[in-house]
Amino acid sequence: MSSMDRREFLKTTALGAMALSLPRELQAAVSQLGARPNIILILADDLGRGNLSCYGSDQFKTPQLDALAKSGIRFEQCYSTPLCGPSRSQLLTGRYPFRTGMISNKSGRVMEPKNEIMIPTVMKKAGYVTASVGKWSQLPLQPGDWGFDEYLRFAGSGKYWRSQDPTYVLNGKPMNLPEGKYLPDVMHEFLVDIIMRHRNQPFYVHYPISHIHGPIMRTPDSAADSQDLYTDNIAYMDKLMGKLVTELERLKLRDKTLIIFVGDNGTAPGWADRATVNGGKRFSGQKGTMLEGGSRVPLIASWPGTMPAGKVNTDLIDFSDFFPTIAELGRAQLPKEVTIDGHSFVPQLRGRLGKPREWVYVELSGKWYARSTRWKLTNAGELFDMKNAPFEEKPVPADTTDAEAIAARKSLQAVLDKLNPAAGKQAAPGPATRLPKRARRVAGRARRTANPVAAP
Repeated sequence: MSSMDRREFLKTTALGAMALSLPRELQAAVSQLGARPNIILILADDLGRGNLSCYGSDQFKTPQLDALAKSGIRFEQCYSTPLCGPSRSQLLTGRYPFRTGMISNKSGRVMEPKNEIMIPTVMKKAGYVTASVGKWSQLPLQPGDWGFDEYLRFAGSGKYWRSQDPTYVLNGKPMNLPEGKYLPDVMHEFLVDIIMRHRNQPFYVHYPISHIHGPIMRTPDSAADSQDLYTDNIAYMDKLMGKLVTELERLKLRDKTLIIFVGDNGTAPGWADRATVNGGKRFSGQKGTMLEGGSRVPLIASWPGTMPAGKVNTDLIDFSDFFPTIAELGRAQLPKEVTIDGHSFVPQLRGRLGKPREWVYVELSGKWYARSTRWKLTNAGELFDMKNAPFEEKPVPADTTDAEAIAARKSLQAVLDKLNPAAGKQAAPGPATRLPKRARRVAGRARRTANPVAAP
């Protein structure tokens, strides 16, 4: 038994003995906490609800993710920031963009570990092994600077083959991507290796995958004459999700592991017209817009034996909620140095009512809105009736006499007034974020040692 395994065993034994010494009422409360799960958070890139068959997609089939949803809970109202970088920042810090300053893909340079705390930092303190596997581009520094014990990262978005970039970074070391090797497969292999090595310890893995961000390239399963590489990419992503579940089952870790699958924003322009649901219905908006199709994303959670199976949840959730939820599951303390905007949805994961949010908040590049289940109010004072969302957002006249609309405007305006985003970090987006010196050295070494060859 390793020293870490021994510490975890002793900690668990001590907690068990402590629980038995408590009064019966408190013993019951402790038992309700349950075991701490392993947590794998999969963050798909540019994947909207219309790309998954379990959300009613007309064109795409995702049997593995459908099975994951059937084994757990499919959430209907999860809201991200409508662009890659800010959504990742909000997820990992539990803080809205105006607090961190990451209001666009170009403003990540304002974030520093001395100012912000990410999920892995608190999970490490709670005894978890932490790892990041995949995209880390708009966010500054390296994942290790933010609390991840191990990491595999690639720069930019939508990286698949050597022809795009001959290298990736593994724990600070530049690595060659071999000719004919598919980067998503390399990431999967690294993830499985982490799970294998730490299967006797609690682990938290942040898994921001390549799929299905452009450029849309062939997959290892694409036919030579494939005329639909976009569908091929969705199918391969789905296949990798099934392979992950199979590995967890093989290692007898499935019942000990919470899998969270979520999209980072809506379907990308150029593909949103294909991502229709329920017989041709198109979402209002797409990635990069302040509409439903920009931010309303798929969210699936599965933890067999602990979570109810085959459920659909309609509570409001936004990306700031993942930090307090994961911390609560790992019995980690939330940081006191910063304001956490998120609300834990652990009760919902356990099949209980909890205290659902009354509103979510979405912000991008100087625009923002608060949204309740029925209404949406923007910083420009525009009120929308969301009764027919996500397909229609109906403007409400400023002089409406509808009592419900008037009350909604007042309520949501109070939310925006309290948040006061305009007083936060709203610097205008500048030039693209420059990599820190250390990261530039790593990238430079990688390019010099690479031996570029034609990618498949």
